[in-house]
Amino acid sequence: MIEHQHSGLESEVPAVQNSNPTTEYRHRLDRFELLRERASLRYRRLGNARLATGVAAAAIAAASLGGAWISAWWLLLPVVIFTALAIVHNRVDRELSSATRAVAHYQKALARVGNQWMGNGVTGEAFRPPDHLYADDLDIFGRGGLFELLCTARTATGERTLAEWLLGPASRETVLARQRAVAELRPRIDLREQIALLGEDIRAAVDDRKLAAWGAAPEVRFFAGARALAIALAAAALVTLALYLSQTLTLRPFLYVILAEAMFGFSIRPQVGAIAQSVNLPARELRLLGHMLERLESEVFSSPALDTLRSKLNSGGPRPTKQIRSLERWVERLDWTRNQFFRLIAAPLQWTTLCAMAIEDWRARNGAHIAQWVAAVGEFEALLALAGFAFERPSAMFPELLETSEPSFEFLTLVHPLIAPEEAVPNDVALGGELRLWMVSGSNMSGKSTLLRAVGLAAVMAWAGAPVTAARARLSQLEVGASLRNVDSLADHRSRFYAEITRLRRILDLARAAKPTLFLLDELLSGTNSQDRRLGAGALLKGLVDRGAIGLATTHDLALASIVDELGPRAANVHLEDHMEGGEMRFDYRLRPGVVTRGNALALMRAVGLEV
Repeated sequence: MIEHQHSGLESEVPAVQNSNPTTEYRHRLDRFELLRERASLRYRRLGNARLATGVAAAAIAAASLGGAWISAWWLLLPVVIFTALAIVHNRVDRELSSATRAVAHYQKALARVGNQWMGNGVTGEAFRPPDHLYADDLDIFGRGGLFELLCTARTATGERTLAEWLLGPASRETVLARQRAVAELRPRIDLREQIALLGEDIRAAVDDRKLAAWGAAPEVRFFAGARALAIALAAAALVTLALYLSQTLTLRPFLYVILAEAMFGFSIRPQVGAIAQSVNLPARELRLLGHMLERLESEVFSSPALDTLRSKLNSGGPRPTKQIRSLERWVERLDWTRNQFFRLIAAPLQWTTLCAMAIEDWRARNGAHIAQWVAAVGEFEALLALAGFAFERPSAMFPELLETSEPSFEFLTLVHPLIAPEEAVPNDVALGGELRLWMVSGSNMSGKSTLLRAVGLAAVMAWAGAPVTAARARLSQLEVGASLRNVDSLADHRSRFYAEITRLRRILDLARAAKPTLFLLDELLSGTNSQDRRLGAGALLKGLVDRGAIGLATTHDLALASIVDELGPRAANVHLEDHMEGGEMRFDYRLRPGVVTRGNALALMRAVGLEV
């Protein structure tokens, strides 16, 4: 139904490395499983060695201190050995954790390639917008949805960015830039591996919106001269204490300084407390973001989109990772005061106050850039997610994005991306120009709804910047409107039929607003009588076609197939059918021209034991 012709896409997107994902992932999984096994063995042996060293130290202590049989200097030997073992043990522990994360990473990757990924990833439910025009109908979110298949992001900002890309089409220039970036990242397996191994539990730990809000919050102000006074009091405390210890002065001057510090601390307590309480979570999240930013800063890219991402990190000063490490150091110093022994030293040195002031200075310098850093990480992760899908589906290709404002959708051997490639049945779909509507008839379970979702997902993925599961594809920018999964609502006092017609009105509003619309309507107006259904469906489809929209509508009611006659060359009937084989219903899921000639409802009812 679509001509096999060259689309010119090869000149739009650079060629990518073609590698077998199963072989590559299996090889890497085997290597990391071996590393994990070796690290686990070393970890246990070092733990036993540390235990033995501790027992030896206890024995030497008893012999030297209790019975005085040997010199106490012998205790130095087990202490030195124990310290060295502890350092090596910690390093092996990190190696074991890293290998374990790598094993989990490649197990999930193989599960995606082997179509065993459902229920093992991030469903994206948090990003599901209420009453979206296609999110629920096309299975964008939820268990087994497109988001779960695609998303490998390790931060909430990456997940949010990917979700936003799937919820609406970007401009042609933006999508072309994403295509080039995804094509460049497609063979970068090592980079995706390195991102997967960063940190411990980064996934969804970063609340991007709260982090950006913390950076942009109003400055915490101290009274004029507060910093100078804090430094002077700390210096006075040191001097008076030193003079007391040298027996030059009595303790009284030092106590006067401590009293002054207490009064000063009470006056600025609200500001210091607010800074100290608010910084812990942002500092941790920035440390996690810093891992991502470091990879983005250190990589060399050629595509404009990735180069632009790198430039977003250049705020005219030190690199973001350097700035983040500076904040980490100040927060670590602030945390030292949690130690009850250091707290006695920190109090007269105004340690908490000076650290809080330094942290607030950091936020004043860098707070405005945090949102930009977060956005860069989110976009980078979203591109990596699409690149991972592109690598794992070697047959997927980047569609040609047409510049025309006229709706057009032409796909050769289109398959549903959520069905295993070896099981998915391809079909050619071509709409645009004079032909605006396909009326799809067919029996139960013949694949009509799956066809609609394959078409809708292809349009969504194409305008998100992802490759599509087809042999060749070209389409214009399209606003997708789908009505496949309308349900009644007791809380909203809506019947299923009312929910459907409300959705249909919103889809029609897209076309009325002169937006290039792709409509996908499943079992149109099935909740009313056949006469009203025939009249209503005919009027709706004619209204959509008259306003330039293109799309597919499915039906069991063969009377609706006659709507095509009224629309002339702007519409065509196609169908999916079944046949009996060995007493069982068989489906080939192949599109054929014309109207289906038979149904299978009675046969299916008998197959499940109903007496009809």
